[in-house]
Amino acid sequence: MSSSGTAPAYRRLTVDQRRTQLIAAALGLFAHRPPEDVSLDDVAATAGVSRPLVYRYFPGGKQQLYEAGLRRAADELEQCFAQAQTGPLTQRLAAALDRYLAFVDEHDAGFMALLQGGSVVQTSRTHAIVDKVRRAAAGQILFHLGFAAEGTPGDRPGLRLRMTVRNWITVVEGTSLIWLDEDKQPPLGELRDWLVDHFLALLLATAAGDAETAGIVRHALAIEDREGPVGDLARRVLPVVADAGHLI
Repeated sequence: MSSSGTAPAYRRLTVDQRRTQLIAAALGLFAHRPPEDVSLDDVAATAGVSRPLVYRYFPGGKQQLYEAGLRRAADELEQCFAQAQTGPLTQRLAAALDRYLAFVDEHDAGFMALLQGGSVVQTSRTHAIVDKVRRAAAGQILFHLGFAAEGTPGDRPGLRLRMTVRNWITVVEGTSLIWLDEDKQPPLGELRDWLVDHFLALLLATAAGDAETAGIVRHALAIEDREGPVGDLARRVLPVVADAGHLI
């Protein structure tokens, strides 16, 4: 009641505001429960609305709502890899991974259901949404390696480099799932550093047999700090290689 004794006016939401509210409620549920375990009644209760109202905005039911939520989550994931093109490459990768892994940590069960498959609400459309995120992430990494962003004029990276970057994106996804399955161990900082090391190792292995990648690596290493991740990795790897000196 207001001070005048009348009930406060009900605040109506616009169509976009209501859709945003319902998607946010669904995402909150999908973040911690597999999509098949979330009902429209759950979404309605979380949003504080009736089930018929959810159907009014999403007449396709849970499938339509799930896809809308997935697109919203995909937009967030794509932004994780968007990073200013300044500073050493490893610094940019670490910043992108911090955002990506924080998303995984927050949306653990939903992330597992999304990437592991088997959900009753998965379709070719949902797979396309996930694949778009993977391609966007790969495009961002290639951008930081000196290639034009997708859709703009510029040289296209060679096959081996493209495969290296896309393989690493797959490694990041798979490692994230294993990390969740292992009760979120090791700590996020250690996981991030290991993934940066893994990218460097993949890049160097490709550079050993690909002139294009070798040139990119030389340019990238030129601006790395000796006390940074590359120098640290080199100091850890050299003793191991030295022990196998008979192979050289």
